[in-house]
Amino acid sequence: MRRRKARKTRLAIAALAAAMVTAIWAMPGASAATLFGDDFEDGNSTGWSTSGGSWSVVTDGSRAYRQSGTSADSRAVAGTGWTDQAVQARVKPIAFNGANRHVAVVARAQSTSSYYFLGLSNAGSVVLGKRTGGGPVTLATAAATVTAGTWYTLRLEAFGTTLRGFVDNVAVVSASDSTIGSGRAGLAGYYASASFDDVLVTDVGGPTSPPTTPTPPPAGTCSSPGTPTGFASVNAWGQNGTTGGAGGPTVEVDTAAELISAIGQSGPLNICVRGMITVPTGMHNVASDKTIVGVGGGSGITGGGLNIGLPPDDAVTAPPADAVHNVIIRNLTFTKATDDSINVQMFSHHVWIDHNDLSGGYDGLIDIKRGSSYVTVSWNHTHNHTKNMLLGHDDSNGAQDIGRLKVTYHHNWFDRTPQRNPRVRFGEPVHVFNNYYVYNTDVGVACQANAGCVVEGNYFERVEEPVSNHYAGPAGRCVARNNVFVDESGAPDCSGSVQEPSSYYGYSLDDPNTVKAAVTAGSGVGKI
Repeated sequence: MRRRKARKTRLAIAALAAAMVTAIWAMPGASAATLFGDDFEDGNSTGWSTSGGSWSVVTDGSRAYRQSGTSADSRAVAGTGWTDQAVQARVKPIAFNGANRHVAVVARAQSTSSYYFLGLSNAGSVVLGKRTGGGPVTLATAAATVTAGTWYTLRLEAFGTTLRGFVDNVAVVSASDSTIGSGRAGLAGYYASASFDDVLVTDVGGPTSPPTTPTPPPAGTCSSPGTPTGFASVNAWGQNGTTGGAGGPTVEVDTAAELISAIGQSGPLNICVRGMITVPTGMHNVASDKTIVGVGGGSGITGGGLNIGLPPDDAVTAPPADAVHNVIIRNLTFTKATDDSINVQMFSHHVWIDHNDLSGGYDGLIDIKRGSSYVTVSWNHTHNHTKNMLLGHDDSNGAQDIGRLKVTYHHNWFDRTPQRNPRVRFGEPVHVFNNYYVYNTDVGVACQANAGCVVEGNYFERVEEPVSNHYAGPAGRCVARNNVFVDESGAPDCSGSVQEPSSYYGYSLDDPNTVKAAVTAGSGVGKI
């Protein structure tokens, strides 16, 4: 059995990503330095001075700094004071008391009543303003949808007399003002409560003429046609099928900073990945309603992986309202991940992982666990790796997994991957059909811990133990039918009854004798 500790690397990743973004956007010759950062994972707010409200470090997905009152004008400031600065933080509005209230990041704070601010207002706007001892003075505004309970990334830049505000890495407001020349960084709730996280202050801002809308890729270079077959197509848990970023804008990324920023944004977004991008080590979080698709046949990520899901929490035993959902990952090459290549966890649902090439990682290539469900894994080529695909976190994780982990695996090429093709716990039904297995030296499909697997129409070549419900740990249940076994492949070891996947969705089964040719020709990247 495998147990893995959650990794606390978000501040380092955020700092690196922000530094990369600012280095790219800076004027020639500029280089970014991190002046201050706090992700509150140490559980304290040492270094922060507050005025008004009720400030404390809480758990809000991860550790965060929360101002919980709505009856006061509240501020928190930190740092030693700087002239030029870019102040960035993730901000989640919680509640507003009255009209034209806001939650904000603060720059050049000379005191708790003298500073510039960039705020999310319940008037349906982003507001750039200042305080000089009295009430807020508006310098610029832009219309915006501001939803309580949603995370946004705000960045306020103050360079010379130029002020600029960004929301989720898009420039939305700007102004010129010379009233306040230097000061500390901060956070604010103007008769409003909010959570704040991943505060980062750097000494380099964006370009002199930043784009105000995402830049679309050239026509015809990035698309994701088609719809999934299998569990990702099912209407369940408040989501009807998997559409990813449909209805949202399309952006192209070719650097780690751009990719990490884009996948973490709120709202629907189609992300075109151009070229192989080396990302920082560890796992990088993907938000709901995203399509991430590679351009051509040579795009992807190396050095890290993608995480789809909230942080692990054993106390959560039912799908939470904010579970990550509706994510599509297609046509990408994943290699040399320092953890998993793709990890789906904590009741994430409606995920389609299709036509990717995955190899040479550290842990799993595609792991799905902790109550996640309604997932389709299709037309992927996995190779040069041992622990291929895990479904189910642990033999003792029934509280989260029983009745969930509904996953379809079809038309994948399990190319000399010794084990976990997949290894299944608790999920039912798990549908494994029309895949090509070749020289899997340990086991093909391992169905255990009372999981229910339907294994049909697959082509097994030189697989001594193609299907087993007695592989390790408690036994599962499996039905194996209409499969092809060639070149000294063994016989399936199956028993018990299993729910039929056809009670959830319709599908057409290919002749298993044609599967090898179809899958080797059609799986992997550059095929959609």
